[in-house]
Amino acid sequence: MTSVRIYKPAKSAMQSGRAKSLSWILETETETARRPEDLMGWVSSGDTLNQVKIAFETLDDAVAHAEAQGWSYSVTAPQQRKLRPRNYSDNFRYIPAEKRT
Repeated sequence: MTSVRIYKPAKSAMQSGRAKSLSWILETETETARRPEDLMGWVSSGDTLNQVKIAFETLDDAVAHAEAQGWSYSVTAPQQRKLRPRNYSDNFRYIPAEKRT
């Protein structure tokens, strides 16, 4: 039986927006161990299903697809962003030494 993982990807460090982090991703778990290849030394696996990633707009669509295929699945909840409101002038604000910690 194939097991899959459903998650919402984090934003890449190379992007400023959240364009590709809005969809849910379904990917299969690796069933065989990864090992270095003899000739080139690259890490390889005998299982090619772990290369497949399917994107869905909602979590319910991803779960419905996994259940329709008969796959066991695990859902990883997304991390919430912590926004700290700041102004540009806060970079230059004077904080006395006894209050800095």
